[in-house]
Amino acid sequence: MTRQMKLAAYFNPTGHHVASWRHPRAQKDANVSIEHYVAMAKAAEAAKFDMIFLADSNAMREAHIDAITRSVQFVAHFEPITLLSALAMVTKNIGLTGTASTTYQEPYNLARKFASLDHISHGRAGWNLVTSAQPAEAANFGRDKLMNHTERYGRAHEFANVVQELWDSWDDDAFVRDVESGLYFDPAKMRHIDHKGAHFRVRGPLNAPRPPQGYPVMVQAGASDEGRELAAEFAEAIFSPHLNIPAAKTYYDDVKGRMQSRYNRDPNHLKILPGLSVVVAESDDKAAEDFDLLQSLIHPVVGREILSTMLGGVDLSPYSPDEQLPDPLPPTNASKGHYDSIVEMARREKLTIRELGARCAGARGKNAIHGSPKKVADYMEEWFVANACDGFCVLPPYMPGQHVDFCNLVIPELQKRGLFRKEYEGATLRENLGLPRPPNRYAKRA
Repeated sequence: MTRQMKLAAYFNPTGHHVASWRHPRAQKDANVSIEHYVAMAKAAEAAKFDMIFLADSNAMREAHIDAITRSVQFVAHFEPITLLSALAMVTKNIGLTGTASTTYQEPYNLARKFASLDHISHGRAGWNLVTSAQPAEAANFGRDKLMNHTERYGRAHEFANVVQELWDSWDDDAFVRDVESGLYFDPAKMRHIDHKGAHFRVRGPLNAPRPPQGYPVMVQAGASDEGRELAAEFAEAIFSPHLNIPAAKTYYDDVKGRMQSRYNRDPNHLKILPGLSVVVAESDDKAAEDFDLLQSLIHPVVGREILSTMLGGVDLSPYSPDEQLPDPLPPTNASKGHYDSIVEMARREKLTIRELGARCAGARGKNAIHGSPKKVADYMEEWFVANACDGFCVLPPYMPGQHVDFCNLVIPELQKRGLFRKEYEGATLRENLGLPRPPNRYAKRA
């Protein structure tokens, strides 16, 4: 069969763009509207997306109060497992992937939640495995500071392994439910895992049957060396942040190479999906007009805050938004390459703080494109044919408007080119992603 793209629909409440909630085609109260999410999920399923993806954190995002009061993302929104369980009731084929951190949970609780979601959805659950890196999250769990990077990833490795052991603590056919004999489950097909490690001691078994998929699909997003190693060992899908084909291709080859050489995993059993934010319209001119409108809605205080963060915390509040950057700028600990590229662009184009803030805030460090369905599909096809990705994580800049437009305009263009499915291949997320169902490690051993 000809290789085809895999697509995830990334649902930020009102959209990915920092000014999304101000757009006239956005749902202003999306963060607490189940009706909004139901409509978006049904649209994504009708378009044959592989999965819905929900990001999450364990704290409200920290920023200057003048900026955070004008923001939507990571302020107040539904908890992912709760929301995905509700969406499972109104969808049939689309995958349901949610983020859950290994830093402030226990493996047992998380294994039970995702096993439950997989049963409720009849095999459509996915777990986006992350570690928590915000100081505000540590403060919400009685800690004075973050775990260091190495410790967080060491805990994550062990956490993921324990979760998989718990999912394997029952055989697939353990629950015989034999009314005549009175036997509900076969004791030979249940086991204590008795895990004792550096971070966790877990007896088991899990008080939930083995998930329909064996394991919910394991998703990851790490770009650091530790993150790549975690992905090479466990991930079956990765949401990557790269902005160009050479960088994406280097990452793609590195992670898939580690899978094969270090963990004896088939590279085809990992789908790498770079994030892509798309403003699409019937023509390039109309898309540009919509993009310009969206950019114009970025509040100068929000743009200044994001610009300040990207420059390493430089305080720009004393300056008028209609001034250019002060020269010289105070020294910071920002990435020199990132810092220099922003400052060089500002000086070259004589941008004001307002203009530069809008430029940086609009993309928020993610890959973005605006144009006609043909232009967008050409761009996606170029990446895909170059083996820089296996598909994309599509980040609608505002919702429902641009999510619906992508479904109605870009998906048919991809289908016409044979790059994307017209019907789902199977009933589970694994089947649609072309991933094998993992055997039970204990049953296999026995």
